[in-house]
Amino acid sequence: FFSVFRRLHCMQRAPRRRALQRSSAPPLVTPCCATFALLVCVLLSTSLVLMKRAASDDDGGGGGAAAAAAAATEALTDASVRKGDVVMVTGGSGLVGRGIRAALGAELGDGDAAAGDDAREVIDAVGAKWVFVSSKDADLADAAATKALFAAEQPTHVVHLAAMVGGLFRNMRHNVEMFRVNSAINDNVLACAHEHKCRKVVSCLSTCIFPDKTTYPIDETMVHNGPPHDSNLGYSTAKRNLDVLSRLYRRQHGCNFTTVVPTNVFGEFDNFNLDDSHVIPGLIHKFYKAKKSGSAVELLGTGTPLRQFLYSRDLGRLFLWVLRKYNDAAPVILSVPEQHEVSIKQLAESIKRALAFDGEIRWSGDEKQNGQFKKTASPSKLLQLYKQSEGVDFQYTNFDDALAATCAWFEANYDTKARV
Repeated sequence: FFSVFRRLHCMQRAPRRRALQRSSAPPLVTPCCATFALLVCVLLSTSLVLMKRAASDDDGGGGGAAAAAAAATEALTDASVRKGDVVMVTGGSGLVGRGIRAALGAELGDGDAAAGDDAREVIDAVGAKWVFVSSKDADLADAAATKALFAAEQPTHVVHLAAMVGGLFRNMRHNVEMFRVNSAINDNVLACAHEHKCRKVVSCLSTCIFPDKTTYPIDETMVHNGPPHDSNLGYSTAKRNLDVLSRLYRRQHGCNFTTVVPTNVFGEFDNFNLDDSHVIPGLIHKFYKAKKSGSAVELLGTGTPLRQFLYSRDLGRLFLWVLRKYNDAAPVILSVPEQHEVSIKQLAESIKRALAFDGEIRWSGDEKQNGQFKKTASPSKLLQLYKQSEGVDFQYTNFDDALAATCAWFEANYDTKARV
């Protein structure tokens, strides 16, 4: 470096140098070039030291990776729920939160009472406190409000269910809002969970995160293999990013953050609003109104798309198992077996029977209103791990029985607890 810069500098001052040589004056270029070269060498040496330190912190070697690995090991061995712990359930007043309440109640011998109980806190069988928070407690899309909630509750564990949700047509109309709001919620919750050193976080994804063009059945390795269906791109992308963010917290900070992917959930306390509900509660409400008015049921699409439906109380029991037993970074699909998949037309006929509706069903026949044709997911990983840890197969509630219970609850609570 010294030689190169000396030559450049001397070339620029060649006329003056010749003049100086004629007058026998000493050359003046060497000190300047030497100083500049010295500075360059110092900067290069500093850069090499910093690069070496960064490399030592990367995966595969060094104190940074070792520290993260040690933190992850400690987190995995200390994730159990014990007496005195606080499990905070975001979005706890909704459908899945009620399913978790019912599962906790079943362990205490009063599942129905627990599911219908509006109490904000539940003490479980081991003496841990479960806090079911809702949008009334905090706007989780607001960072300051989320920080205040965590500071007030001091959770040791988090079950993250909160989300801005809606059915097919609401997603199609509000993709931007679905992406922005859900991204903010997820970022705020995980950041606060890390800040408060929560021992475990289980976050809820959705089967809409899987690629639109894929092979079936879908499994947990296929989440990022291609773009999701365009109809709910905003919501599904935000949920995909929740999986990525959970993995990054685990990799960088050793956090025991994991995710689950439930299939289409239904049950008591669902959102039955016709403008933004999912398929089962929306159909139940339509059949109920048609039965009251004596009119036909008008349904969009062809009825051919296929779906797997999971009863909320079954999902509640699975969430308890995941919180207590599942510690992998990769998501786990929570679903009924593939052979339980039904078409939307079959679903409509089942609701018709459950509500004793004797009128006509009319389909629009427009395939553009169908949405994604199928999202068949494999619960093989779940069922294998569950049997390994529990020694028995997981027992699902019969679909027709669960659907009948949901319809009966809706009719009984139409003017009170049902969200219509």
